Amino acid sequence: MPHKRGRVAVVLNGNARQVTDQLVESFDQVVRSGDLFLSKSLDEAQSIAREIVDADYPVVLTGGGDGTFVQMVTSITKEAKARGQRPPCFGLLKLGTGNSLAWALGAGTSGEGVIADLERLSQQSTHRDFRLIEVQDLLTPFAGAGFDALGLQHFHEVRALVRHLPFIGKRATGAVSYAISIPTRTIPELAVRPRMRVRIVNRGSDITKLDRNGQRTGHPIPNGEVVFEGACIAALVSTIPYWGFGVKVFPFAENRPADRFCLRVVATHPLHVAAHMLSVWKGTYRHDGLLDFYADDVEFEFDERTAIEIGGDPAEMTRSMRAHLHPDPIKLIDYTTL
Repeated sequence: MPHKRGRVAVVLNGNARQVTDQLVESFDQVVRSGDLFLSKSLDEAQSIAREIVDADYPVVLTGGGDGTFVQMVTSITKEAKARGQRPPCFGLLKLGTGNSLAWALGAGTSGEGVIADLERLSQQSTHRDFRLIEVQDLLTPFAGAGFDALGLQHFHEVRALVRHLPFIGKRATGAVSYAISIPTRTIPELAVRPRMRVRIVNRGSDITKLDRNGQRTGHPIPNGEVVFEGACIAALVSTIPYWGFGVKVFPFAENRPADRFCLRVVATHPLHVAAHMLSVWKGTYRHDGLLDFYADDVEFEFDERTAIEIGGDPAEMTRSMRAHLHPDPIKLIDYTTL
């Protein structure tokens, strides 16, 4: 296969609701022939990854949300490493649900915005080194267990129902489904069910605990020591401030050291979180049961099989989850500098 240096590969998730035939047609007019890929399954994604590495594309853009980004970056990075090649520079087009990275990177927020991103990229591109977390063999900017995984499950159930409603279904966005599912399904269920019990152990360098203002407090937690043990409603890791729809779940991520990710344990009552949802959204929510750390490698041990999410997509239920900072930064397009 001929090398395509100087070209941009665009990978769209064919299952994303915003990826319509009309949008694909618009993309096809912007990118060069053969540079647009449409993926509808994991097998197709892996095949596309091999083709992209074969062609040695310098830049790859993914469209379809955080989950699409996670799958493609993982597949392409591993394929390139197996061949002794340098991975391409990556970028994200906001065409899925949540899009935490799109918020962090300033990517377009509509079909027109995405096309504008492509056109700007064709003229110039700047990138920065970006750290991802390896969780269950996937490279991701964030992952977690508890509230977020349960909320994700409820979101998909509500969205499937809302889509079939007359009038509303055609206009409902992912944010609408979240606005319905979180207060009506997730919060009530968390309020009555036993809270998740987890033991979090440091498997890496010394872990720093943070106070309410994001400043270091107490003594470092060394390798092998327990970081947290007990009941909570969520245990999360991230290298970016946002979850989905601009919710600033990790307000201290912007100031984290480059060789650390954020670890947050939410040991508050779910009804207290619900009562302060606006401050949660803004990243200003504070509570003694909200515990924050900077870490680079932790292991989660659950009392029972627990639902987890990786990059906004549900993963298999598990009794343990390992999260460690991937040693090699990826090159990532930062649209705020374009």
